Amino acid sequence: MKQMHGLDVDPLTDIAICCGQTEAFAATMFAIINPGDEVILFEPSFETYGTCISMAGGIPVYVALDPPYWTLDVVKLLDAFTAKTKALVLNSPHNPTGKVFNMGELEIIAEYCRTKDCIAITDEVYEHIIYDNEPHISLASLPGMQNRTIITSSLSKTYSVTGWRVGWAIGPSCIASAIRNIHTKVTDSAPAPFQEAALTALTSPPEYYRSLRAEYESKRDFVFKLLCQVGFQVEFKPLGSFFIFAALPETCKLTDIEFVEELIKEAGVVAVPGCGFFHTKHDYHNRYIRFAFCKDDATLTSAARKMQQLVDASGRLRFL
Repeated sequence: MKQMHGLDVDPLTDIAICCGQTEAFAATMFAIINPGDEVILFEPSFETYGTCISMAGGIPVYVALDPPYWTLDVVKLLDAFTAKTKALVLNSPHNPTGKVFNMGELEIIAEYCRTKDCIAITDEVYEHIIYDNEPHISLASLPGMQNRTIITSSLSKTYSVTGWRVGWAIGPSCIASAIRNIHTKVTDSAPAPFQEAALTALTSPPEYYRSLRAEYESKRDFVFKLLCQVGFQVEFKPLGSFFIFAALPETCKLTDIEFVEELIKEAGVVAVPGCGFFHTKHDYHNRYIRFAFCKDDATLTSAARKMQQLVDASGRLRFL
């Protein structure tokens, strides 16, 4: 934390080690939310956030990012705050869109958190998977934010060990203590052997992170080009994470779920319908498909070949 963000963190009091970021986030919700508290989330949103908030007795309040570039509307954000707002959730780099919130957006979010006396919970699992030589900026590093931000992250994405279930929450000692208390009641401890392995992972040299970015950036460009070639509307090239959130063309009569089913049946390629990331209805909530490119090159090449075999004379997938 000191190296990456310039943050001074006491390892004895400010950190809770959990079973992945998912449990770190859930334990955070149970630690800070009282029944009826409202929590702001940006939509589209990873589906576990709202569920955890609801389980803790809170009320998710969704603020829509504006497609196709998933820009933050300051007026919408301000309107979302009420007297009941307890917290705001920020996932950057963002799943499913690949958006990275820029410094201007982070400063606006930080200002509202400070002036509205709101806690911020960040999901930073893609902090090392960010492109075009852009730095990752943690909201906690902005002025006045470390004492009101809980950072959640994990080994899973950076070190390609999603099944190991080692994650963490970092925050003010009083909140970290409450998170540890929830954690010990729910799962008792994260896997000890994998925590030992984490010590090795976390001492990886800078060259590892550079090569990780370069490899994923190459995969991003390959899949982005493929999707454009077979007829998708992909106006936004992701700046982080390992997803592309592609819009179905207006001429496609299928919903996102219907398209994914056809893609599985016709090509043997699996993607995720975008509607699962939208929790309020929009005219586009069933028009996006999430493609993941965290696969080896042979798998991506095979998927490309299978999809290209279904391209018709118009240059599109035949069911697009």
